[in-house]
Amino acid sequence: MTDTDADTDKPTLSAVILSQNEAANIRACIESVRWADEVLIFDSGSDDGTQQIATELGARVETSGPWAGFGRQRQRAQEAATSEWILMIDADERVTPQLRASIEQALANNDPEQVYAVNRSSYFFGRFIRHSGWYPDRVARLYRRDRYHYNDAQVHEQLDCPAGKTEVLAGDLLHYTCTEFQPFVTKSVRYAADWARARHARGKRSGLTTALLHAFACFIRKYLFQRGFLDGKHGFLLAILASQYVFNKYAALWALQQQEKQQGEKQP
Repeated sequence: MTDTDADTDKPTLSAVILSQNEAANIRACIESVRWADEVLIFDSGSDDGTQQIATELGARVETSGPWAGFGRQRQRAQEAATSEWILMIDADERVTPQLRASIEQALANNDPEQVYAVNRSSYFFGRFIRHSGWYPDRVARLYRRDRYHYNDAQVHEQLDCPAGKTEVLAGDLLHYTCTEFQPFVTKSVRYAADWARARHARGKRSGLTTALLHAFACFIRKYLFQRGFLDGKHGFLLAILASQYVFNKYAALWALQQQEKQQGEKQP
């Protein structure tokens, strides 16, 4: 077999990146996966130069329709990809050299039924968190395009695949999720609202007492049971913000109930 034949038989990889106004992140993200056969930016109408930066770096940019939630957005992005294998990452994530080597080894094995998870190491206001339930944050991200797909969840979407088919790759996926306070809090509130709308559509209900109890339980779990105290001040702040997010989820669900009730009372 010639070298040309070997290259032809090598499975191809699309690095698929969801983006929306990610000019601050997109360059570093793309540069960490430029070795892939295709870098696809699936953009939700950025107006901050994200698309231009991606194009300059040689990525293929596709503009999506209206935002339909993370699960369906990943489905659409996957459909737009052209390679046999998908590496699904976000604009605020970076593939380390060790993880790249693991991915390339997985592609060499080319088992179409196998799904590969990665360990995310998340950056939180100046420090990579090693406890608090944040590490290892294992997420399935490498898989065959024609075998597996994401579910329809608005937030906290997951790849639909058998648990027994998942293998964890060596190396970390760096996640720069918290570099600025206001954008982080804004995104947290948006996620809580999306979660509440999805639950409300399924007939779920909540009360403010429930919101408080869930928030308190979240803080105890993060700071004590998941040893967030070992992350110092960062761990304490993380536990506070995580419990705030949980409270916002259930409070937003309660608010939707009140809105629904008020609308019902207005009807004759």
